[in-house]
Amino acid sequence: MEVSPNKDPDLSYYKICGQRFWELISGNEKLYIDIVKPIGYKSREKNEEFAENYAQIVNKLTMEFSQKFCDEGKINWGKLVEFNSGFEKLIRK
Repeated sequence: MEVSPNKDPDLSYYKICGQRFWELISGNEKLYIDIVKPIGYKSREKNEEFAENYAQIVNKLTMEFSQKFCDEGKINWGKLVEFNSGFEKLIRK
């Protein structure tokens, strides 16, 4: 255990983390593993859901960008700069 570097003992505290922390509060030296496994399963489920949603929004934004700022697959830089930096924004359809 690491003690905080404070000269006043009343202001010192122990710095305990990881396996030692979970063992201190539970008495079980393997609790940190028991906690992490279910979190890993849940995070995998959420990662898959996130990846699907992420791909969907990337596709949507790519399509919108192409419709607004591309001519025959090429970026129309003038239109893009005007939209981004021009005083008067392009009228949105």
